[in-house]
Amino acid sequence: MTSQDHRMSAQISPPIGFAQHDHSACVTEALTSAEERCAERGLRLTPVRRKVLEILLQEHRALGAYAILDLLRDAGYGSQPPVAYRALDFLAEHGFVHKIERLNAFVACVHPGEVHSPAFMICRMCDTVAETQSATSGSMLGSAAKASGFQIERTVMEAEGICPACAEKSKS
Repeated sequence: MTSQDHRMSAQISPPIGFAQHDHSACVTEALTSAEERCAERGLRLTPVRRKVLEILLQEHRALGAYAILDLLRDAGYGSQPPVAYRALDFLAEHGFVHKIERLNAFVACVHPGEVHSPAFMICRMCDTVAETQSATSGSMLGSAAKASGFQIERTVMEAEGICPACAEKSKS
């Protein structure tokens, strides 16, 4: 391992989906931040949009639109698919959630308000999703794009594996 590798590994903290944290505070802070960002930008965080975001924040797992729709119905909101899809479209467009392509599902963004290229680690055993940062500049993809004159607008990086909790369970 080079000294640069050591510096980089010292700067990287475990993604929040896999790290122990005060989850209640995590949800509360994310909802408060979303409300503030919407107010600053003149966006409407309607009760349905807020509830969809809250549902996705409850667990660090990706949920499909129909699972979200079921939870909305249970909470007293509409049961028509457009209700969930419109809320998800709004939340994704404004950076509050990300779509996990492999699962055709959505997960709350852990870095809302920041310009970033997320990468996702998906546990194949429990479906926990942890968001981290992918680096396209300086990467082989970024170099190839630059060399060809291609301008990357969006990347989707998803890695499937086993999270620390499931790995620990499988040992016992």
